[in-house]
Amino acid sequence: MGAAYGSIEENTLLAAMQDGVAETSQSKTETPKTDIPPGSLPCGKIGNVSVSRLFIGGNLIGGWAHSRDLMYTSKLFTSYNTEPKIFETLELAQACGINTIQLDPKCWDAVLKYNQRRAAKIQTMICIPLFEDKTKMNEAIKRQVDLGATLLYSHGGVTDRHMMNGGKMDVIGQMVDLIKAQGVPAGVGSHSLNVPIACEKNKINPDYYVKTFHTDQYWSATPKESRKEYDWMKAHPADHNANNDGMWCNNPEETAAFMETVEVPWVAFKVMAAGAIMPRKAFRYVYRHGADFIIAGMFDFQVETDVKIAIDSLRKFRSRKRPWRG
Repeated sequence: MGAAYGSIEENTLLAAMQDGVAETSQSKTETPKTDIPPGSLPCGKIGNVSVSRLFIGGNLIGGWAHSRDLMYTSKLFTSYNTEPKIFETLELAQACGINTIQLDPKCWDAVLKYNQRRAAKIQTMICIPLFEDKTKMNEAIKRQVDLGATLLYSHGGVTDRHMMNGGKMDVIGQMVDLIKAQGVPAGVGSHSLNVPIACEKNKINPDYYVKTFHTDQYWSATPKESRKEYDWMKAHPADHNANNDGMWCNNPEETAAFMETVEVPWVAFKVMAAGAIMPRKAFRYVYRHGADFIIAGMFDFQVETDVKIAIDSLRKFRSRKRPWRG
């Protein structure tokens, strides 16, 4: 009988490990402790969706780390962010007031499991590729909507490449229209300021933009004389002064000035230049200069601090030059 009971226990533990969730995580029902009072982190609206002014970013889950010349970081991030750790991080984020996570479609699995096991689900803003073929584009959109995507937008890197290669604006417009037809807010993502400029000029009418934005006052920023449009799309190892995975908003002043003319919400990402700028400096700069929402990659041990910084920054810049959108 002892051996039989041992086998049952071993099988139970094995099943939990294979499912990616330890028994302690499965049975955990208490809300993570935080001294941030409920409702402290303000929300805004994108379309008809209420979203926190600070999102949690999904790159640390997927392992898409901008590591400059450090070769181990992506593996380190995915090794740390096991499924139980992802669950803990999302629970803490929600307890602190964050209600939305930005994700690449490849990162859905853990978040789907998380939402299936909880009454209070975290909302998802999913980036998708662009397809010229209308059927393929619609299939890609519907796939994400069926999985439960709350908001959809075009992947920034894919959109940049489309524009860099002379892509047609009607492809972006078609994507926006197809997303809206599914009843989901439709966004356009980019690192290049050329994208929102072209969208506004061609009256693409997205519900929001997802555009990189960070100050250029940090050590590894590309020198101004070496900045070239779309240089973040490729490495330049022969030129130490060129962009080698170190900068994603080449023209922050111009970006802020143009976005003042845009009347839909602006979700800013890469606000810390992938770890080169401290959150307090980054958040204050971005909110002050016009972004309505921030996506920030956060490990669990950074969540509370980042939310407190966001709350403080939002209080400080209730009034600013660009009106709050959403």
